[in-house]
Amino acid sequence: MGFAENAKETRLKKKVEEALRSKMKARALQECDALAAKYAECASGRTLSVVWACRPQFKLLNECLHQYTNDDVLEEYKRKYALEHPDSKFE
Repeated sequence: MGFAENAKETRLKKKVEEALRSKMKARALQECDALAAKYAECASGRTLSVVWACRPQFKLLNECLHQYTNDDVLEEYKRKYALEHPDSKFE
């Protein structure tokens, strides 16, 4: 494989991975919407005090988001993509 083909394949892999990450983040935000709303409600009207006043809500939101946005979830998205696109060389 020549340099140009390798560079093109690398760009394609990066674009696909970026799209999969974006899809993963969108799902996480959708799944954790209620917790995000609670955090936003707590943070409303606050400035510096948001750090300590809303720490419990932030922690719950962060835990929720993490269960939908971690390396294992991304690998699952990649696996599904590879199954849906068998001719793709994405690894």
